[in-house]
Amino acid sequence: MSVLICKNIKTEGPGTIEDYLKEQKVRYTIVDLSEGEGIPVTNSFSTLVMMGGPMSVNEDGIYPYIKEEEKLVRDFIAEGKKILGVCLGAQIMAKALGSRVYAGPQKEIGWYNIDLTEEGVKDPLMKNLAFHPQVRDFWKKFEVFHWHGETFDIPAGAVRLASSALYPNQAFRYGYKAYAFQFHIEVRKEMILEWLKDEPNFQQLERETETFFHEYRGRAENFYKGFFS
Repeated sequence: MSVLICKNIKTEGPGTIEDYLKEQKVRYTIVDLSEGEGIPVTNSFSTLVMMGGPMSVNEDGIYPYIKEEEKLVRDFIAEGKKILGVCLGAQIMAKALGSRVYAGPQKEIGWYNIDLTEEGVKDPLMKNLAFHPQVRDFWKKFEVFHWHGETFDIPAGAVRLASSALYPNQAFRYGYKAYAFQFHIEVRKEMILEWLKDEPNFQQLERETETFFHEYRGRAENFYKGFFS
């Protein structure tokens, strides 16, 4: 396996995804598109991971590399390869597959529950995410970390895997190898605290991060074990 990781801004890297790939000695290449780095020839990559960013997918005139990522999505799907899109990456996937991306009802920043749909409960990788990493019981609803203000429609042919109170479309799967998560599965604790430092309710968010992060990282690693296997 070899993984291509596309960054859309310097501050939103692969975090615990990179930690897991290093631990498992999986080959990976990180390309920071916001720094002008070009996408390499993709023949040697079996998996595509697209990270987040503060821009909108609808600003592809300002950030032309977004269209390049949309093409990557279609190419990897056509070739039967794996894809994971996180936040902006998920929105890029939705747009590449013909869906609308638009502003949500309000920003969703911090720790909020997602609730697995019927299809999400059936999905083996979502089950990995839903199993508590310590006690190993199954949670249909659990806390994840959010930082977004836009959302997407579920593409035709995809299945909705999770929702939240504010955003009904939190995750989808297209085919059996492409996953899109509106929430940030990849965050390290220091990433969260850096992102949140200017929020007016920072102290509350810091306490919530201390409460939820250890479990959340374990859930993420459970997902990675299935996805990157």
